[in-house]
Amino acid sequence: MKIKKIVLAVSLLTLFVNCSDLDTELKGQYTTDTFFKNKDQALLAINATYQIAAFSSSNNNLWVFGDVASDDTVKGGNPGDQSDVAFIDNFQANPDNGAIESFWQHYYEGIARANNVIYYVPSIDMDATLRDRIVGEAKFLRAYYYFHLVNIFGQVPLRTTPALNVDDLSAPLASVADIYAQMESDLRDASVTLYPSYGPADLGRATQGAAFGLLAKVYLFQAKYAQALAAANQVESMGYSLTTLYNFNFDLTHKNNSESIFEIQHLTTQLVGQGSYLNQYASPAISNGYFFNAPTSSLVNSYEKTPTDVYDPRLDYTVGRAGQKWVNGMDFDPEWSPTGFLDKKQANDVVVGQPIGDGAKNYVFMRFAEILLIKAEALNELNRSSEALNPLNQVRERARNSYLYDPLLPGFGTVPPLLLPDVTTTNQFSLRDAIRHERRVELGLEFHRYYDIMRYGKAYAQAAFAGTSFSYETNRYFPLPQSELDTNTKI
Repeated sequence: MKIKKIVLAVSLLTLFVNCSDLDTELKGQYTTDTFFKNKDQALLAINATYQIAAFSSSNNNLWVFGDVASDDTVKGGNPGDQSDVAFIDNFQANPDNGAIESFWQHYYEGIARANNVIYYVPSIDMDATLRDRIVGEAKFLRAYYYFHLVNIFGQVPLRTTPALNVDDLSAPLASVADIYAQMESDLRDASVTLYPSYGPADLGRATQGAAFGLLAKVYLFQAKYAQALAAANQVESMGYSLTTLYNFNFDLTHKNNSESIFEIQHLTTQLVGQGSYLNQYASPAISNGYFFNAPTSSLVNSYEKTPTDVYDPRLDYTVGRAGQKWVNGMDFDPEWSPTGFLDKKQANDVVVGQPIGDGAKNYVFMRFAEILLIKAEALNELNRSSEALNPLNQVRERARNSYLYDPLLPGFGTVPPLLLPDVTTTNQFSLRDAIRHERRVELGLEFHRYYDIMRYGKAYAQAAFAGTSFSYETNRYFPLPQSELDTNTKI
């Protein structure tokens, strides 16, 4: 789907005027009095709301907070490049940090666009089913943007209407609980009006499955395990399935596949850039890349291996490392990265000649494997540990069966002995550790790890960041940007 931006100014004309010209009506410009009048404008507005989630702008630096802030990656790149990201990596970020500033403004722009759709579209005279779907999409996206903001910053301003006057420009901080309550409400509303699926022209729009999937995650993050399980079961009933090969979730030929629940779309070589910049950020300098988001030894060592040193195949689908091939078929050189490793998932469209910095690879925010892991975690926390084994082991089985579907793997056609055996323990504490481990390796370098570390609590976080300056009390959330503190009079 090609995401379009609302163009509020159809043409720009610089005029030199005297005082008598000040009452002249502006030409070629949309205002709230002239926009949101028909179906086409409603679609333009919701498409512009999706555009914020795309990685066509480096302001959407979600990788910094999802991965670099965690134990899975470090900033990477040249030492002086993106120094604000280095401060986040080292838990030394101040309110004037540029990476924090750009992310905050970008995601609140997404919320502002969603609020406009939710406020204005219901009054448009158009097909009611489509109108309600568009509002549902906006509510889903508002929840999506707030999900990231609340996990990164904690208490944030809760804005649910457009700024209709000067006083509306400021808003007090809302509690984390209130932010989550708003997300729950938005997602429940969206689950009623969103469509189960879409045709090729509308791929990437939020579906009912996406609403229930994000709702399951919202419940899980609040330890509302019964509700998380119910929402995950709802998603499972909708016909999603794991792809036969794990790597199908990260290439160009299997976009929007049976496992995809919410996938951010990208199109390359568009006149207004709609491609992803992530492939350039993750690629080595030899490919004109910046080699950011460099994986750590901690992540690499978390992947299981057999007694004969056969690794979980997800490792080499995720991480570039010595002794293996890079995405373009070259032997990987550990000198390409300050850690000796690079992020394959975000760079693997370069292999088919996609323009670097303008990639066509989508970003999959949620896929069915995560729903199975949410289900496993919820069941275990509800003291139904024996039931949790099935969804957990479905994920592990798909991973080890890569040897049955990928002819490039050595020994193709046979699963190596003792590779990723089923988990059998029903001890709640041991199974909790197994599920947390599985989330890390299954979702590695997909921008989820930092949120998981923090929601697991102080003891887990302190262990994950042992040997660093991290303090759970001080660094649980990142500071609000200075611009918000300076301009928001209600904080």
